[in-house]
Amino acid sequence: MSINTLEVWHQLVKKRDPRGLSDLLSEEVVFYSPVLHTPQVGKVVTQHYLSAAFHIFFNAPFRYVREVVDGNDAILEFEVEIDGLNINGVDMIKWNDAGQIVEFKVMLRPLKAVHLIQQKMAEMLKQVANTTA
Repeated sequence: MSINTLEVWHQLVKKRDPRGLSDLLSEEVVFYSPVLHTPQVGKVVTQHYLSAAFHIFFNAPFRYVREVVDGNDAILEFEVEIDGLNINGVDMIKWNDAGQIVEFKVMLRPLKAVHLIQQKMAEMLKQVANTTA
C-alpha cells in the first residue's frame, strides 16, 4: 500500500510531531540542508535533522503559503518568524512510488535566517546528542 506522502507530511507538521517520520522516510533518503555543505544520506541521519528542525521551525508561527506538486515531487513554500526574524523558505520533497521520501531539500532566505538556523540546529543537535549519549 502506498503512502499519501503530502497528506502524512502535513499531518506531522500540523501536529508538530516528528514521530511519524520513520514510516515516511526511505532507507536511502538524501537530506540537503541550507546549513550543511554535503548531503546527508540515510534514514537515521535525515530523521535526526528533520526532528531537530521540527523543534525549531514548528514551535514558531509556521505556515505553508504555496504548494506546487508534479508527480512524485513537491515544492512547499513556507513562512515562519523566529527570534523576530521573518524567514521565507521552501521544502523540496521527492518520494518513490511507495510514497516514502527519497529526497528532502530545504532552502532559506534571507542570509540572516541561514545563520540563525545554523546556530539553533547546532544547539538542538547538541542537546539530542547529550540525551542519547
